Amino acid sequence: MEAALIIFALMLLAIVGLGAYLTVKAVGAAKRGVERTVAQARRSVEDTTLRAKSFGQVGVAGALAQLRLDLRTSMRATQQALAEGAQADASLRESLGLFERLSAHGHELDGELKRLEQEPDRQRTAELLPDLRERAAKIIQAADSLRWAARDRARRFAEDDLSLLSDQIQMESGALRDWSREPVDDLAAAAAEWDAAQSAQSAQSAQSAQSAQSAQSGQSAPSPEPEPTPRPAALNPPAPTVQYPWQQKTPRPESAG
Repeated sequence: MEAALIIFALMLLAIVGLGAYLTVKAVGAAKRGVERTVAQARRSVEDTTLRAKSFGQVGVAGALAQLRLDLRTSMRATQQALAEGAQADASLRESLGLFERLSAHGHELDGELKRLEQEPDRQRTAELLPDLRERAAKIIQAADSLRWAARDRARRFAEDDLSLLSDQIQMESGALRDWSREPVDDLAAAAAEWDAAQSAQSAQSAQSAQSAQSAQSGQSAPSPEPEPTPRPAALNPPAPTVQYPWQQKTPRPESAG
């Protein structure tokens, strides 16, 4: 009884622990989903704000907004292209590592540009703007290079696969159009050839077995007896005896009695 209670308690603890683990996993997944949704919404709002500033403001504020918008757009497009390509091409994982290092510089520059948007000294900001543009151009150029290289690689693989598939289809089409020999005729010819080979093999086996049997008995196989040759007719055969009616003898009554 005590053993049953211990087993029941252990099972209850295992069920409770499993339930708690699944609950934590579900809460974590839901939390990550919410955070991802909030981050996407925040990025969308920020991009819309930057686009509005770049069109609605002039001078240093508009230049900073346009610079941030170009940087963020290029980095986001490159990240998406590399992530999608790495799922089908494992060689892009190294490119993803390089992009992560580039992203660190991009985030640093974006943060600096964001702080300069709140800077009241516009003259100082205008003096830093050429250097900021040069840094942003280098990051954008590197990101664009990675993105277009990944796209060119994927397109080249797709073209090679399409060329190979086209060649295979051409070969199959040629085989389908070769109707000079029907498959049924080929099967019939193969069956006839196989039957002939089996017959020859059976005859050879029977002859070998008969020869072996004759060798064991010490006697040669009896040769077939020659058929009797018909005797030649005589040169001057005797003429048949002709009996006339008067040569026949009629028995007498007394000899019959």
